[in-house]
Amino acid sequence: MPPETPFPRDLSTGFWVPARIAHPTRIDVMFNYFRKELDWGGRKLVLETGKMARQADGAVLARYGDTIVLCTAVGVRGVRPGQDFFPLTVNYQEKTFAAGKIPGGFFKREGRPSEKEVLVSRLIDRPIRPLFPHNFRNEVQIVATVLSHDLENDPDVVAMIGCSAALTLSGIPFFGPIAAARVGFAAGAYVLNPTAEQMQGAQLDLVVAGTAEGVLMDESEAHELSEEIMLGAVTFGHQQFQPVIQAIIELAEHAAKEPWELTEASETERSLADRVGALARAPLAEAYRERVKQVRHERVGLAKADAMRQLVEEGADVEQAKGLFKELEADIVRNAILDTGLRIDGRDTRTVRPIVAEVGVLPRAHGSALFTRGETQAICVTTLGTGQDEQVIDALEGEYRQHFMLHYNFPPYSVGEAKRMGSPGRREIGHGKLAWRAIHPLLPSKETFPYTLRVVSEILESNGSSSMATVCGTSLSLMDAGVPLARPVAGIAMGLIKEERGFAVLSDILGDEDHLGDMDFKVAGTERGVTSLQMDLKITSITPEIMREALDQAREGRLHILGEMARAITGARSDVAATAPRITVITVPKEKIREVIGTGGKVIREIVEQTGAKIDIEDDGTIKIAATSDEQAQRAIDWIRGIVAEPEVGVIYTGKVVKTADFGAFVNFLGSRDGLVHISELAQGRVGRTTDVVNVGDAVKVKVLGFDDRGKVKLSMRVVDQATGADITDQVGPKGRERRERAPEAETAAE
Repeated sequence: MPPETPFPRDLSTGFWVPARIAHPTRIDVMFNYFRKELDWGGRKLVLETGKMARQADGAVLARYGDTIVLCTAVGVRGVRPGQDFFPLTVNYQEKTFAAGKIPGGFFKREGRPSEKEVLVSRLIDRPIRPLFPHNFRNEVQIVATVLSHDLENDPDVVAMIGCSAALTLSGIPFFGPIAAARVGFAAGAYVLNPTAEQMQGAQLDLVVAGTAEGVLMDESEAHELSEEIMLGAVTFGHQQFQPVIQAIIELAEHAAKEPWELTEASETERSLADRVGALARAPLAEAYRERVKQVRHERVGLAKADAMRQLVEEGADVEQAKGLFKELEADIVRNAILDTGLRIDGRDTRTVRPIVAEVGVLPRAHGSALFTRGETQAICVTTLGTGQDEQVIDALEGEYRQHFMLHYNFPPYSVGEAKRMGSPGRREIGHGKLAWRAIHPLLPSKETFPYTLRVVSEILESNGSSSMATVCGTSLSLMDAGVPLARPVAGIAMGLIKEERGFAVLSDILGDEDHLGDMDFKVAGTERGVTSLQMDLKITSITPEIMREALDQAREGRLHILGEMARAITGARSDVAATAPRITVITVPKEKIREVIGTGGKVIREIVEQTGAKIDIEDDGTIKIAATSDEQAQRAIDWIRGIVAEPEVGVIYTGKVVKTADFGAFVNFLGSRDGLVHISELAQGRVGRTTDVVNVGDAVKVKVLGFDDRGKVKLSMRVVDQATGADITDQVGPKGRERRERAPEAETAAE
């Protein structure tokens, strides 16, 4: 029975119905409402079903705090002919109304998925995909829609829990439920589901998901934490989400639909599997002894083709036979590793492939690196920009600017294929973000290094963990660009072969080992600790002991890779490249910002046009001047300082005459600052007309005499040698001084 629901139970039907509706006999036809809630991490988690999206196979409204996500699951009853894969799609979508906002842009509606929506869709997909039956081929679609966001509790974990519950209720074959939790680490303690505010000073942001038995997925960004702390965080998260799994089970006891029937493999199918093994096992085993990837794949393809020809002659079900080859390949590769301790390319389980690291490979780039590890290769290029190049991100939490971007591209030629090239897909976005998380904790602050950073990783070859090659290449490229990373960062991908008779953890996995193995566990970090973890399993769970061994083995491999990277470069270059802009930071009083910008931006535009520099002005008075030459930068700096500087009595300035009058000349001498040179101060001796001495546009040298009672500046040319700029006040006689003392009155009378 659901506890403490606002919807009272109709005893005649057993349904839970809204109290405000006066006709329960009509409502029991419409609603079969159930609700489960629990206190979790200091807030209330609520799961509801039966009220919304009732035509979906499973629909759950998940609420945590005031963050609400509607999660639905729909499966297709039939299987498309010839389909040999499981077509699961997960779509996480954020509606801007959830945060009380209207979308930007011309159309004022949500468009293509944002980076976060893509990443959370992958986050949901990864732990649920291994829990469908091995031979299940029906199409399944999961949709998670954020309806409300309280700006404290991130919807990603709420969506994962809601989608798990929706699948569990749907009747679709699913060996769940799963649950997920966010784990922070601050002040030496783990924090369950930290709020956005609590995450500000945290050393760890980890999302972990799994079943009651074990962990299936984790993803994190960390500030060089030890392997022990990272393992403790995963274990802590797994323990803390157990009540959520129990809540989903209790909800399913009331609201789950009848499970779909699963067809067992027939005698014909088992016979076909035996026949495929008899025809192809020996040729495939021989093909997998080939160490060169391209040759190996060619020989594997020939072995399959020969077996298929015989099966066609025998009248076997060809489409069904195609799906059996992967199982046979997996059995061959996995057992060979467990039996011999040697892998496809002849390495043992701990050895990392040969590494070559190079920097400065592109002459015009601000920073570049080519990282090659075996048959995986990435060229990473760093570009330094200004604040104007920052990426503006419009998120539910509000608009913010990102000064570090990492873009990962995976062209088809990297695996020897010819395919259509398009915009980055989910895989590219996910791999780029993983590398971003690994590097981000080591970047200097904007105050220390005021550049916008963009790194592009082009994968040139791929045979295992191009994302970790991107981490290594990005670290090298940034240092080559003169970005003062705290320490170099490297990454390694670990694999797992797990059978009843034992297991083997593999360092630096190949593409085939990833494809046929049980785990893809990526670990990135420095010599001091871990900066990012990402683990995906293809089995139902692993033990903490296996994870500990994988982390220890990964640390050994990471330190080896860092040593190889050090052959190319050990730290950031002392200066940025000659082709990169030079950024100088100055500070002006906040009340002077308006003067620097000018009316309608007139002044700042003039500075940019005249000097060629780029200028960013922040609200706190910080001004960043970017220029390709020191001369450009200095001109802009002098101009700005002239605008904000206050004239000092007794100081000599160079200025320009901007206006003449009968009583004297107005001189622009300090940025936009003007002062008056009275006619008596234009030159020694009597001056008849102002234009006898100066005209508009003349460059003159003036000395500040003082200020009148209205704050206007009084200047003198008479006491300055116009040729040398020397102060000749001592050479002025009493009559000159007397005239100077009368100047304010004369000026006032003239005005």
